[in-house]
Amino acid sequence: MYINITDKKEAANKGSSAKLVHYLEKENRTENKLEPERWFNGQRSDIEAYEVRRSLDGNRAKLGNHEAKFFLINISPSQKELAHLKEKYGEEGMKEQLKRYAEKVMDEYAKNFKRPGINSHRDLMWFAKVENHRYYTHKDKEVQQGSKKRGEKKTGNQMHIQVIVSRKDITGKFKLSPMNSSKGRNVEHSKKMGQFDRMAFKQCGERVFDAQFGFERGLKDTLAYANIKKNGSLAQREQLDILQQGAENNHSSRSQANELASGVDQGLFHTTSTMLETVGSTVSVFLEIMLETVPEPDIAPDTVDEAEKRRRKRKKQEANRSRGR
Repeated sequence: MYINITDKKEAANKGSSAKLVHYLEKENRTENKLEPERWFNGQRSDIEAYEVRRSLDGNRAKLGNHEAKFFLINISPSQKELAHLKEKYGEEGMKEQLKRYAEKVMDEYAKNFKRPGINSHRDLMWFAKVENHRYYTHKDKEVQQGSKKRGEKKTGNQMHIQVIVSRKDITGKFKLSPMNSSKGRNVEHSKKMGQFDRMAFKQCGERVFDAQFGFERGLKDTLAYANIKKNGSLAQREQLDILQQGAENNHSSRSQANELASGVDQGLFHTTSTMLETVGSTVSVFLEIMLETVPEPDIAPDTVDEAEKRRRKRKKQEANRSRGR
């Protein structure tokens, strides 16, 4: 799951939202669909573009010219996640399920501010829209190598959701910026400033998806794995290696490995031993359990051996018959 927050996208966010809303309406203008894709916000699913712009631009009291007025959140499921949804809910069903998922993501967005009165998506002013296509840009290696052209559609299922969320809460009283990650001078100051942990928010998006849709996420498909591989210290990478050795061989222990990897990414463990102490284990015992072969259900333990014996016996009989000819 790729979740990204930005304050710059096609149009600056320090003025009107009109340019961004217009940009996100591009599929409705170019795809010649009988039914345009409407905006939704957890309360309604038939919101028109002009309503989005009017609401966002009307919720900016006491924000200076230099301050952000809104932010863009990109919620992009992976190909594996989309395939899982399609298999489970079908083409049309998966779209509705993604909308419900977006509501829960915005719940996590609200909770991440840790501000009294900001507890769910209902406390925010936000509008989201499903998009079905992605297009190659100059940043894509295919365009740089000349195999694709800028603006050409990408193949495969590219369904994703774009969310515009106001800087101010639904009441217009509080400023909420996900770009503020400063810890402040003390706990009280941090609460007042509305500290936001973007990495924790993104990881919540993974956990919510897995819980909501029963998705079994492999360790390599986690944000923690990617982040440790890219930015982790030597100690963190060693801890990840231990988890990876086990998770690849014992699917039943994936969730535990994924949870530990999240802790590794946050720097909670100084050593591998410290990491495993949290689950009451040692390196040797942990690997022994994780690498343990999971028996196939309803198969007698000697079935494979007996089948191999019968195969060898038939082969020997055929050889004898051939020599007798």
